[in-house]
Amino acid sequence: MIVVQSASRLHFGLLSFPSGSHWPNHRGEESIPARRFGGVGLMVQSPGISLQFRDAKEWSANGPLADRALAFAHRFADTLERKGSPQEITIKQCAPEHIGLGTGTQLGLAVARGLSMAWDRHFQPQELCHRVDRGARSALGFYGFLHGGILVEAGKSSHSEIAPLLVREPFPGEWRVLLVIPAEPAGLSGMKEAQAIEELLAHGIPLNHTETMCRLVLLGILPALKENDLKSFGESLSDLNYLAGQVFAKIQGGAYRPRVAQIIQFIQRQGISGVGQSSWGPAVFTVIEDTPRARDLSEKIRKTFNLNEKEVLVTSACNHGATANVIAE
Repeated sequence: MIVVQSASRLHFGLLSFPSGSHWPNHRGEESIPARRFGGVGLMVQSPGISLQFRDAKEWSANGPLADRALAFAHRFADTLERKGSPQEITIKQCAPEHIGLGTGTQLGLAVARGLSMAWDRHFQPQELCHRVDRGARSALGFYGFLHGGILVEAGKSSHSEIAPLLVREPFPGEWRVLLVIPAEPAGLSGMKEAQAIEELLAHGIPLNHTETMCRLVLLGILPALKENDLKSFGESLSDLNYLAGQVFAKIQGGAYRPRVAQIIQFIQRQGISGVGQSSWGPAVFTVIEDTPRARDLSEKIRKTFNLNEKEVLVTSACNHGATANVIAE
């Protein structure tokens, strides 16, 4: 039996939606190639993904998102001239889709990794990504699957297949991440998400908006992380996430989704700055100094918003990539 395990991905925000192909230089000349998207994210231990693969007479999958896992398996197999034996795929643990935790990419890559091991096939990581059709915009989930930690990717140029990774840093082991995942409609995905992104690219966002977000990453988030300065890290992260959300305000009803905004405001009133919405939500993240403070806040949130234990959880960063092992049965 092969077991593949991966973390979940938080997306703190996209950085760039240029309307043209170039940015101006200091003389105002359109000469600097503009990059699309770019972004910052973090891999967290929970909820995560755990898959098991066994040789079988015919294809099957069971557990949460079984149909999606099987679709990824067939997509991967269809890219190969020589296919291996059918597999029984068991999803032991899997975060829901389209709630801001990057489940689609982690599940697709986990399936590709498991099948390549089961069939004794060896592929470069980028090949696995292409064979399950991931990484079209953000590459944070791809690099998170490989490396874990906090990640910054540079966005795509006109010829980029997968956006290049700029920074990968370990996240402080003592810091905790509190996740609030209220029972809300899923965020945008598929064609609706693609249309929203294309509309933003068609109109562009002001260059100074992108410049401010890049300043917050380069001169706020990353140095605060290096210096283990949670207060500066949290303030920079919250500002970045708010500005990233403003880009989508017409689509989601504000810088955050309405229910998410209520939760974020409550957390901020507790004197905590490092809070925001992951991707399209409804997942809310908060970075807290230690486990006792995180547990205390989680109880307050549950009581205030009438949430259950599965909707509010305390986890930590995952500072390593996905694992894949052969387990004797």
